[in-house]
Amino acid sequence: MASTNRRSFLARSAALAAVPAVATLAGGALADRAAAGTLPDYAPVPPSALGPAVNAQGFYVGQVEKNLYWVTDATYQAAFLTTREGVVLFDAPPTIGHNLQRAIDQVASVNGVSNQVTHIVYSHHHADHLGASSLFGKDVTRIGQTETRRLLASEKDPTRPLPDVTYDISYTLRVGGERVDLAWHGTNHTPDNTYIHFPGHDTLMLVDVLLPGWVPFDSFNLNEDVPGSIAAPDTALAYPWKHFIGGHMGRLGTRHDMAVYQQYIADIIVGVKLALVNVDPTPFFAKYGDNAVKEYQAAQVAYASAPVIKKYLGVLAAADVYTASTAFVILESIRLDLGVGSQVHA
Repeated sequence: MASTNRRSFLARSAALAAVPAVATLAGGALADRAAAGTLPDYAPVPPSALGPAVNAQGFYVGQVEKNLYWVTDATYQAAFLTTREGVVLFDAPPTIGHNLQRAIDQVASVNGVSNQVTHIVYSHHHADHLGASSLFGKDVTRIGQTETRRLLASEKDPTRPLPDVTYDISYTLRVGGERVDLAWHGTNHTPDNTYIHFPGHDTLMLVDVLLPGWVPFDSFNLNEDVPGSIAAPDTALAYPWKHFIGGHMGRLGTRHDMAVYQQYIADIIVGVKLALVNVDPTPFFAKYGDNAVKEYQAAQVAYASAPVIKKYLGVLAAADVYTASTAFVILESIRLDLGVGSQVHA
């Protein structure tokens, strides 16, 4: 994403997420309502959130450290490790697709090493990160957490072959003189999300938790376990690493990025707790009766998110786009998971 034009980014994101059925509506009533003149304006993407420009084929491949590389289409990320026995690939996003092999070929040609993918490590089961796995055929060893295999077996998606090797808590992959440590530290974004640590390359890969330079995607990244996701950065920072691969957007992350993200979430939590105390439900129920909850919670979200948006505009991309939806998810978690704001009838 070389441009800081927010509309270009949103248009691309929508195109990636769209399903064929929606595409058939183009030119109809929905298209009329989505005319350019009705689209909202958002703050520009801060330059600090952007990564290197992709090439004419739509990807960028770069060295993380030594023989560890990352590849991105500016929206999704994967990584690969070249070894004397072949290539270990970490995730296979379908939006990158065949460009994964092209990126590997480029690096292998320059360095005179094998371009044959021998292993694929799955970060978690989601199709947007694994949907190109089948491109690498059957003669590849796929590795994932036990729950990843169970979930993939239930989803029956031929583009995401089941892992051949699974682990429960931890697993050390040793191949071609290289070592990669995999660990499961509980549910966060999904029940099966793996921490992938490269001890010889000063790097951690943890997908769908931190999007370096950006706030979380809509509704707190659609995290399945909100308290677990809030706790995940502490676990990540307990590892020794300098480079971070988050699975999304166009650049690598740093420990500073993780700290900024933690503070952003902490600020939302503070705002949510204040909103639960300070936003009076009385006028909403007086006007709407039993239908008051929607507007009451919207007021709580506005109260909690407004100061956070103001603080992080120009610091984190999409602060004005997604903060409110993330605040709502965290508000509900604090209310329901932690019991904050609950009142016992006298």
